[in-house]
Amino acid sequence: MPIIMRLDRVMAERKITSTELAKRVGTSTVNLSNIKNGHIRGMRFSTLEALCQVLNCKPGDLIDYMTPEEEAAERTLGEIRERNYEKRD
Repeated sequence: MPIIMRLDRVMAERKITSTELAKRVGTSTVNLSNIKNGHIRGMRFSTLEALCQVLNCKPGDLIDYMTPEEEAAERTLGEIRERNYEKRD
């Protein structure tokens, strides 16, 4: 999927837990986990706005776009890393 959620990175930078963020945004931890992992088809602007307000960031800090070429290259790098890791064992 070319749309990448960077919520986990921003949360780590802000040192905020999923439980605390979900509480302050007004959503469930399950829904927040789905957002973090990209297991959503869309997001309401009100949710995006609440995330930005709580995390003091802009939508572009949370969402990134990856071209199909970039996605393929990243997938290839991931496969190479996985093979190298397996060779260590």
